[in-house]
Amino acid sequence: MAEQPYKAVLLFGAPGVGKGTQGKILGVIPGFHHVSTGEIFRALDKNSELGKRVMSFSSHGELVPNDITLQVWAEHMASQVDAGKYRLDKDILLLDGLPRNIEQANLLDGYIDPMRVIHLAASDEDAMVERLRRRAIKEKRADDANENLIRRRWDIYRAETQPVLDHYPSDIITEIDAIGTPAEVLQRILHDLVPMLSEQFGNAFDTTEAATKL
Repeated sequence: MAEQPYKAVLLFGAPGVGKGTQGKILGVIPGFHHVSTGEIFRALDKNSELGKRVMSFSSHGELVPNDITLQVWAEHMASQVDAGKYRLDKDILLLDGLPRNIEQANLLDGYIDPMRVIHLAASDEDAMVERLRRRAIKEKRADDANENLIRRRWDIYRAETQPVLDHYPSDIITEIDAIGTPAEVLQRILHDLVPMLSEQFGNAFDTTEAATKL
């Protein structure tokens, strides 16, 4: 458990809606630090015991068990703090891919101070499935290109992840239309987040640091 809760913005949405894309874009803005659970898992050594355990679930379209997920994520965050890449007093964590169910949300309560929940919503499942399939082929991730596995992830999302929204106060949740170009979706997100960022930090950014990050 973190000694001091991480101030966080949670990026929610079904597979393919663009959480990772938007998280990466927002992550270059001074004051934000993007962390993708999926990227943490993919960076694991697949030949290690932990890597093999994670792959045994993800390769079948199943969610990684909560205890393993929290262990991997917490260790990653501790390393980010130790390396000075995430600063408790200056950065807001953009958390992408966590929590995915109520148990994870309960476990995360000891780690994060949620400031905003951005719910990227898309009604066209077929379009999102095709987007994921094309991305997996482009990135040479054959397992992720299987349509049945992609739709299985959507089923899991509907059953387990959407109810997590009820865990958080409704006044910090904003639903964003995920259909459109990345720039259009980004504009909608910033419309909600910029006032929060300004209130949190005002003009207190280090301009040298900002230029380096951008």
